Amino acid sequence: MKRTRAFEDVLAQIERRIAEDGLTVGDRLPGERQLAEQLGVGRSSVREALRVLETLGVVSSQVGRGPDAGAVLTSRPDTALTDLLRLNLGLATLEQREVVDARLMIERWSAAQAAATGAGVAELAAAIEGMDRAATAEEFVEHDTAFHCAIADASGNRLIAAIMRSLRDAMRRNAIEAVERLGDPSVLRADHERIRAAIAAGDPEEAQQAVTDHLAHAYPALFPGH
Repeated sequence: MKRTRAFEDVLAQIERRIAEDGLTVGDRLPGERQLAEQLGVGRSSVREALRVLETLGVVSSQVGRGPDAGAVLTSRPDTALTDLLRLNLGLATLEQREVVDARLMIERWSAAQAAATGAGVAELAAAIEGMDRAATAEEFVEHDTAFHCAIADASGNRLIAAIMRSLRDAMRRNAIEAVERLGDPSVLRADHERIRAAIAAGDPEEAQQAVTDHLAHAYPALFPGH
């Protein structure tokens, strides 16, 4: 049986401690020395595990607070996911088709959930107003991103919201190119208004169809015959 590396065992133990102690964002982990004693491992293994957690955006190390100062939990799952997605897109291990398919599944579900509860309508309207004021493709995409993240937020599922934010951040350049390719974003603007209206009207089926049609307009090459 393959022997688990020491720091991986420490990672698992730290994760268990976080869960069992009910720690949350802003709470402090025990210091390096204390963790090493509590977990029965060397400080180098603890240090390596904390480095991994910091890279993943789960903790932030506190410099200059003494040897026993613990790292603070700062979990931002969307940050870690964005970095991972951007790397995989850059290395071409993920295709644009796969990312858009993921968006389609997530946004259809999120839009239906939002329509069922009527959540997020004000945020969607504000994002549309921002798109109307946008003078460049970059500005348009900034508010477009806010719109789609607002749909995910309105679903009430924080993991879905984090994944959507990551997908949009990782695909930012592609989104800007899509807007520039269209030239006139009025079609996209109309799509956004249709999605907002469906959610405001509490119509899940129309909200889902509006999302599908919108992504087909933004990425026509990926929706042949639509």
